[in-house]
Amino acid sequence: MKKLLVVLVVLAVIPLGCGGGGKTVTRLDTETVTDLSGKWNDTDSRLVAEEMIGDCLSRPWLTEYAAAKSAKPVVTVGTIRNLTSEHIAMETFIADFERELINNGNVRFVASKEQRSEVREERFEQQEFASKETAKRLREETGADFMLQGAIKTITDQEGGKQVVFYQTDLELVNIESMEKVWVGTKKIKKGIAQGKTKW
Repeated sequence: MKKLLVVLVVLAVIPLGCGGGGKTVTRLDTETVTDLSGKWNDTDSRLVAEEMIGDCLSRPWLTEYAAAKSAKPVVTVGTIRNLTSEHIAMETFIADFERELINNGNVRFVASKEQRSEVREERFEQQEFASKETAKRLREETGADFMLQGAIKTITDQEGGKQVVFYQTDLELVNIESMEKVWVGTKKIKKGIAQGKTKW
C-alpha cells in the first residue's frame, strides 16, 4: 500500500515539472522588425537614429563648417530625455546615435560627459601612479564643437480594445561656443494596437 502511495505521489508531481507548456526560443535576425507589445523597441531606436543622423549630416551646417574651418566638426551627444510614460533604454538609444555619427565618417566624435569623467579619473591617477613615459598628459582633450540634445515624447489615444501610440523624437544640434542651433530634426512613429476586449 505504501509503495502504491509513493508511486501515485511521484506520478502526480511529474506533470508539474514536465508539463506541455514549455518555452520555445527562436533566434531572430537583429534587423527583424518585432512588435510584440506595440511599445518602443530596438527597431524604433535603430531606425530613428539612422534616419535622423542621416538627415542631420545632409544639411548645410556640415559643409559650411568644413569650408570655414577646413576640418571635420567635433560632435558629442548630450542629454536625450525620455518624456514618455514607457521605460525606454536610453543608453541603447544614445548608443545608436553615437554609432551612426562615428560610422558616417563626416564628423569627429568625443565621449559623453559620463565617459569623460571616468577617463579623466584614470588620467589623474596616471599622474600619480604611472611612469612618466606612459602617463597621459592633462589638458590635451579635444573639445566638442557641437552637442546633440533632444527628447522622445508620446501621445496615446485609446478606445475599447484599440490604442494608437504616437512617438515623436525631437533633436537639436547646438554650436557649443555660440549656442546657435544649426540643425533641428523630428522623427514620428505611429502604432496601432488591437487587444480584443482586454482592458488597457
